[in-house]
Amino acid sequence: MERYFKRASGELSSTHVQNERSKQSRVEINLGELPSDPGLRMKISDYHHDVRDKIRREYMLRDYQIRLEASVDCIRFLLRQGLAFRGHDESENSSNQGNFLELLQFLADHNDEVRAVALKNAPENLKLTSPRVQKDIVNAAAVETTNVIIKDIGDAFFSILVDESRDVSVKEQMTIIFRYVDKNGCVIESFIGIEYVKSTTAMSLKKAIDALFSKHGLSITRLRGQGYDGASNMSGEFNGLKTLILKENSSVFYVHCFTHQLQLALVGVAKKHDIVGAFFTSVASVVNIVGASSKRRDILRAKQSIKVIEALQIGELTSGQGLNQETEIKRSCDTRWSSHYGTLVNFIVMFSSITDVLDEISSTNLHLMRIILGITHELSQALQKYDQDIVNAMDLVKVCKRKLQTMRENGWVSLLEEVVLFCGKENISVPNMDAQYVCPGKSRRRAPEMTNMYYYRFDFFCAVIDFQLQELDNRFNEASTELLLCLACLSPNYSFAAYNKQSLMRLVELYPQDFSASELLFLEIQLETYIDDMRSNDKFQELQGIADLTKKLVETRKHKTYPYVYLLITLALVLPVATASVERAFSAMNIIKNRIRNRMGDQWMNDSLAVYLEKDIFISIDNESIIQRFQNMAPRRGQL
Repeated sequence: MERYFKRASGELSSTHVQNERSKQSRVEINLGELPSDPGLRMKISDYHHDVRDKIRREYMLRDYQIRLEASVDCIRFLLRQGLAFRGHDESENSSNQGNFLELLQFLADHNDEVRAVALKNAPENLKLTSPRVQKDIVNAAAVETTNVIIKDIGDAFFSILVDESRDVSVKEQMTIIFRYVDKNGCVIESFIGIEYVKSTTAMSLKKAIDALFSKHGLSITRLRGQGYDGASNMSGEFNGLKTLILKENSSVFYVHCFTHQLQLALVGVAKKHDIVGAFFTSVASVVNIVGASSKRRDILRAKQSIKVIEALQIGELTSGQGLNQETEIKRSCDTRWSSHYGTLVNFIVMFSSITDVLDEISSTNLHLMRIILGITHELSQALQKYDQDIVNAMDLVKVCKRKLQTMRENGWVSLLEEVVLFCGKENISVPNMDAQYVCPGKSRRRAPEMTNMYYYRFDFFCAVIDFQLQELDNRFNEASTELLLCLACLSPNYSFAAYNKQSLMRLVELYPQDFSASELLFLEIQLETYIDDMRSNDKFQELQGIADLTKKLVETRKHKTYPYVYLLITLALVLPVATASVERAFSAMNIIKNRIRNRMGDQWMNDSLAVYLEKDIFISIDNESIIQRFQNMAPRRGQL
């Protein structure tokens, strides 16, 4: 767009005009020689009658090209920023005609070439500013962007990630993401579309997916994975979307979103353990008390600001760029991943500022759950990476379990010291650990005989961690499935220590459509050469995960040497790990279709989202491709 801010070249000299007039009898007219400013052009009537029509067409073509490119560039900017196009009052007398017209006017004000042919200087029936023209250009941009993705997938295998959510106008929208391995061996998750579904039954969702496949010329035979949350309409064993797709293609393995399962495991602890459940209820109450009133929020901010200044003065906090930013108590949500962890971290940071409403909350609960959620928070963040592979994801789950088990065995002393230090700082009384524990609401006579140390360590500390470990085992029971056990053998970690030829040959049997009988024989021989090559090659010694392995195979051109092994690895990478990309699409939907733009149509929203979410691809598409598609969409008054 910066080319518009270069001023048009100087005015034509009188000699140049005379020379132009002297050429009026020439039949051949060069469009590049015509002045861009209509005010500097020779009158059409001054040309020879044999060339007047051609000159008129050339003038109109040049003006139309400039006007259309200006509109496309304005639309490009608005799409990348996710901004609205229309204004409440777009009349000529309006002080704010909306983002599109205002941006186009700004462009015209700073470029003579555009100003000469756009807006007021454009023909009444060819201004290229109408809402229909705007939507057509946006649709052309979205189609070109999506076509790049479809072309990049080519004939490769891919998986599908699906979820549905309501938009601001309370319409159920289904977002679809494709996951595949590109030609460079990189895992890609790309937004394909968002579909309005009147019903969220599995059959309705399946019909919408079939229509999308048909629209883009895709075949379900190339599908190798499907990832959803645990809703019955998605993952139901009998009538779920998973089952309907498996009936058509038995190789489309389903993976329950790992991050969703992790969140359910955390919620499960709160439900099973009375004290933890009561603790989170108290936390929610405090958030409601402090956060429901803007006045209370202001008081909390003021108190926290004073505490920060005092801590800086005595050296407890260090100053610097990005440090000591203003914080608030975050509202946790069972369906918002890692939100509980953020809430507890802010509680600890702002504890002294909210002690008046925090007396009912045990500091032991606060620190214990912060540590547990901190361990699972790292896992949650790692699982949400779009290039995460399922083999590495299972390893991360195992690491999380080991950390919790280590904490159960060796973490009590450090936790108790941390709590005592915190309570001393905040002037909170610490119970005598050797004294008899008194259960709240029960008399000493009926209370079980145990010390505070025994209760807090075994009935609370160990019990909570045991519940957490049990939930993780229940939720991530895929670790025992044959598919994942076989996939684990592809891991390059520790010099391919997990490699097992028999398991990999069994893995091939799970994909009968992709390997013929003769290819199985070739693969069996190829595997022996492959593992010797990998273990003896220094370039493959420090790899972490099969995502790194595919990139290195493509980089060294060994994916051509071992094509069947590479196919096995890509099949493993295609399997989805988490539906984080779908959740990001929903977040973008709330930006594109907000409270002010709640009446935008489904196609308009889909096109805007496709470009907004796939900015990198959209930037690489030139104006010529968008203009050409725009021209071919329907008969236009202006023709190029």
